[in-house]
Amino acid sequence: MTDGICFHNISGGLFKIGRDAVLEMRGYVQNDGRKPEAGGVLLGRFVVGTTDVVVDQVTVPMPGDKRSRRRFYREPRNHQAVIDRRWDESRNRCNYLGGWHTHAEPVPSPSRTDTRDWRRALNQNHFDGDTLYCIIVGTRDIRAWEGSRSTGKISELICATDKEA
Repeated sequence: MTDGICFHNISGGLFKIGRDAVLEMRGYVQNDGRKPEAGGVLLGRFVVGTTDVVVDQVTVPMPGDKRSRRRFYREPRNHQAVIDRRWDESRNRCNYLGGWHTHAEPVPSPSRTDTRDWRRALNQNHFDGDTLYCIIVGTRDIRAWEGSRSTGKISELICATDKEA
């Protein structure tokens, strides 16, 4: 997948972030001292007959979200409305896959707040399957994690090479 980013997911497949989703998220990179954190939800699909997951679309900051240099709070109602609309428009094929946000660091890593929020999402959010994905967009790199509802484990995903994708 030369026009997006791929990671190996825990089940042995690929977690693919499509080109449009990557471009949308990169548009919020905190590359100067005035830009606040940004974020949204991941929307996409499970590839039938494989363990691959594809992010086709992301939501972006919306009215009601709270943003500061080191914090992002996603007000759920507006993002949920997009999730519901895309689910209906896609005839139940476009799924909620998790969330994304930015960090003002080149190689992002999750804060304690991030991991706490991810665990809460695994336990409380409604989603298909056992896993949710979390993406953090740094000023240089994009990193991804996969959380399992059944085990409670959150694992960083390893970037796949272009040859594998």
